[in-house]
Amino acid sequence: MPDASVYENRLFDEIQIGDSATASKLLTKADIELYAALSGDGNPVHMDGAFARGIAFEGPTAHAMLPVGLVSQLLGNRLPGAGTIYLGQELQFKRVAVVGDEITATIRVREKRAGEGAIVFDCSCVNQNGETVIAGTATVLAPRVRATTSLPATGEIRVRRHTKYEQLIARARELPAIPTVVAHPCDETSLRGAVEAAEAGMIVPVLVGPEARIRSVAEKASLDIRNFELVPAAHSHTAAVKSVELVRSGHGELLMKGNLHSDELIHEVAGHEGGLRTARRISHVFIMDVPTYPDALFVTDAAVNIAPDLDSKRDIVQNAIDLHLGLGLGQPRVAILSAVETVTTKIAGTLDAAALCKMADRGQIIGGLLDGPLALDNAISPEAARIKGIKSKVAGRAQILVVPDLEAGNMLAKNLSFLADADAAGIVLGARVPVILTSRADSVRTRMASCAIAVLYAHSLRPGIAFATE
Repeated sequence: MPDASVYENRLFDEIQIGDSATASKLLTKADIELYAALSGDGNPVHMDGAFARGIAFEGPTAHAMLPVGLVSQLLGNRLPGAGTIYLGQELQFKRVAVVGDEITATIRVREKRAGEGAIVFDCSCVNQNGETVIAGTATVLAPRVRATTSLPATGEIRVRRHTKYEQLIARARELPAIPTVVAHPCDETSLRGAVEAAEAGMIVPVLVGPEARIRSVAEKASLDIRNFELVPAAHSHTAAVKSVELVRSGHGELLMKGNLHSDELIHEVAGHEGGLRTARRISHVFIMDVPTYPDALFVTDAAVNIAPDLDSKRDIVQNAIDLHLGLGLGQPRVAILSAVETVTTKIAGTLDAAALCKMADRGQIIGGLLDGPLALDNAISPEAARIKGIKSKVAGRAQILVVPDLEAGNMLAKNLSFLADADAAGIVLGARVPVILTSRADSVRTRMASCAIAVLYAHSLRPGIAFATE
């Protein structure tokens, strides 16, 4: 079978009036970023979702040349194909294309000019709703010799940008610093994270742990902690207990994990006596910055609740919605994930998904748009949702992914991190204060993003504070 990515061209005499070719492409944020990197066109209407929505677009708009490029791809690869020379074009731009649109380009032979070997094509691009994006004509010289075209390996071309984190960090730096208790920052990574967040003006750290050890780490890493309060604690367990006590007494509005195991800190946070429990179930949210996805993607719960029941899932969903709203990101689209998109007694998670959606209908969950059960592809891919015939405000455009259990969430988050170049900032919600839960493997940007998210959310919890939504 011939390779579908290799095309043989067609010479002038082989082409007839009415011959046509069609190609489709789903526009992604990665396409926009790659074009911006190559062209130098960094217009915020293309790069910044909040800016684009502020001037009435649904999201980041595609550069006009991306749909045009689809027409050029057809002419250069398919009809006439290899050896084609572009002479000119007259195109009208009828409608803006945005990230998530599926653009279908069609070229059709209108006229042949035998004397010069030129061919005029009618060209059009439409979106998934059949609305015309581009219409017009293109004139080319047909190839004179036989040749083939192999499509370039565009999958090897990557532009890694994490603009979602950059925006959150920039917003947090504009706000007053938040007093933050840092539990056992006894290695360079955790101590540096606190110091750099303080230097960025986001937090005022209170360092809790063995004083001599913390000062030694700071000296070896050339970190200046002279202006930070340091509360002695003999070891990690004592540091966790003391940190929670300091937050309970009002000494900090945020709690930040240092060089101790997550379970050790969360055990003290969740303690029935002396902890930071509220009526709400404590849960974890990964805020994923996936370069190929238009929105920040929340994954919950992947770190605290192992096998949550329906009541726990209600709190997990509400915690994530409250965070999305608190960050000023607007009403979130919440997908309750399962292996399938239909309710069946054979998969318990689908029953929970249906119940959660009904709970939202009855006001037991507020602030978000819920749908489920949804398989992952139907939740994040407009094309997958279209093929399955799922009509929903959430399907294909989810911003919060609620997983059935911790194992599924942990695997999903790590798949995104290691296979999709995503960063994963982490925060624990449902306690009296947000808890910044970082990992030893986190990059500096991810640690800063975790702090920024917690700072923004802590400010939103202050009386009278509300961020404008995107």
